[in-house]
Amino acid sequence: MTDIAFYHLTASDAADALPQLINKTLAAGKKALVSSSKSHIATLSTALWSHGHTAPAQGRPSYGGQGSWLPHGIAGKDDDDAALCPIWLSGETQDNPIAAEFSFYLDGMTPQNAGGFDRIFILFNGLDDAAVTTARTQWKSLREEGHDLSYWTQDDSGAWKKTA
Repeated sequence: MTDIAFYHLTASDAADALPQLINKTLAAGKKALVSSSKSHIATLSTALWSHGHTAPAQGRPSYGGQGSWLPHGIAGKDDDDAALCPIWLSGETQDNPIAAEFSFYLDGMTPQNAGGFDRIFILFNGLDDAAVTTARTQWKSLREEGHDLSYWTQDDSGAWKKTA
């Protein structure tokens, strides 16, 4: 069964947490599919392109070392170049033109084919009651399907701690 990890966000939002998790995905030699609400795609794209960049006191951008940004494609925009993209952003849960092994679900999106991935990450806003309720429903459903589930929470500094 698929390894599914729930990430309970309390110290950051998905646009801050996602690049860190995707960076580890790419370091493991895996491709990533990100399913999010269509209204959130532009924010996530900006977060991936600007990952690792810092702004010095003068206000000019200072780019991190090689690999400091995370190249990606967007469904409906970059379809012709999907084969070149290690990360794919989509507003759909079944769109996987890059044959990604890892899948990330945000904004209450629910995996439709959990068995089609090596690992699944479900990120949700732990400060939003509706998001927590949705995550609980997802947890119950995926547990009943027999998947291996884990639960990660953030401490005040944003570091992850496995709690289940």
